[in-house]
Amino acid sequence: MKRKVIAVVAAVALAVVGTAALVAYVGAAEDRALAGESVVDVLVVSETIERGTPAADLDGFVTTERVPAKVRADDAVSDLEDLGNRVAAVDLLAGEQLVAGRFVAQTELAALGEVEVPDGLLQVTVAVAAERAVGARIEAGATVGIVSSFAEGGGFPDMTHFIKHKALVTAVQGDVVASDDEDPNQAPTENLLVTLALTAPEVERLVFTAEFGSIWLAFEPPDAPEGGTSVITKAEVFS
Repeated sequence: MKRKVIAVVAAVALAVVGTAALVAYVGAAEDRALAGESVVDVLVVSETIERGTPAADLDGFVTTERVPAKVRADDAVSDLEDLGNRVAAVDLLAGEQLVAGRFVAQTELAALGEVEVPDGLLQVTVAVAAERAVGARIEAGATVGIVSSFAEGGGFPDMTHFIKHKALVTAVQGDVVASDDEDPNQAPTENLLVTLALTAPEVERLVFTAEFGSIWLAFEPPDAPEGGTSVITKAEVFS
């Protein structure tokens, strides 16, 4: 029995030594292969990234690897922060280098095709006058803040308040003014039909406001602060 124990221990020890030697050999081989080469760090996709995925959500989908500078892809990314608030314009496959050119603003993604709606959200369309929708400069793919406003009635005073921050706009129908239009005085006079992706409770609040109050949409990029809001009445306006 004692001999068997000694044999097992010896076998384990040999395995550990062999593994360490193999790792050292592979590392040395890599160093030899890169000897004399200028190397750089790049981010490589380790798991498929779906079109529309925000750059801020890519942790866990990419790894940092050293590659010879000569095989570094043009516009390759080494830091996710360099991508800012952009999203993947196409599906990215495991093994490929992360390239900035494959990421676009959410609004640009809309121009490339249908805006992808996150799982679990509903889509609802409301009619909004141009002056209540940032002068009709809202585009599919943008995120907006939804402000609900009610006139005095039912025992309640006039009230205005945000009911949703950063709602995703999935479609806009009507005479939209291009965001790069050089004439700031040009604005449509007809209502826009704006489709938004919301949860079921948010849809209820939006529809109720559309039926009995009024809606304003504020362009609200992903990094816009949300704090400091409150229910506003005449008393708060003049306080």
